[in-house]
Amino acid sequence: MTSDDEEFADGLVGALNAHDPEAVADHFAPRATYVCPGGIAEGREEIASYFALYFEGFPDIRITPHGRSRMDDLVVMEWTLTSTHTGPFLLPNGQIAKPSGRRVAVRGCDFRTMDDGRISSLRAYYDQLEMLSQIGVPLL
Repeated sequence: MTSDDEEFADGLVGALNAHDPEAVADHFAPRATYVCPGGIAEGREEIASYFALYFEGFPDIRITPHGRSRMDDLVVMEWTLTSTHTGPFLLPNGQIAKPSGRRVAVRGCDFRTMDDGRISSLRAYYDQLEMLSQIGVPLL
C-alpha cells in the first residue's frame, strides 16, 4: 500500500472511531454504495444515516484494523469492532433492541473499491448473529 492508501484508511478508521457519520460519509464518492449484513446504503446521505444508527446504539464503538492489502482499485482490511450496547439499535427486522449494557467484540473485514481517491463501494463482512447474540437479542 502507498502512503496515500494508508493515510486514507487511517482517516476512515479515525472518522469511525470519532463517531462522526458525516466524516465517515466524506470518504465515500457521492453515489457510493455501502453493503453489510445489516443492510445497504446508497449515496453519502444514506451512508451517514446508516453509521449514525450504529453510533447511537454503540456510542463508544472502536474499530481496530489488523491488516490491509491493495490490488489495483480494491482494498481489503481486516478489523475488530468493540463497543458497549448502551443505546437503541435498529435490528434488520425493523424492531429496536433496547440498550443491554453488554460489551461486544466482533471480527470482520471489508472490501473497498476505490475511484478517484474515494470509496465507490464498500462491502463489510462480519457475523451478524454473533453480534446480536452478544447484545442479548433472541435469535429464534
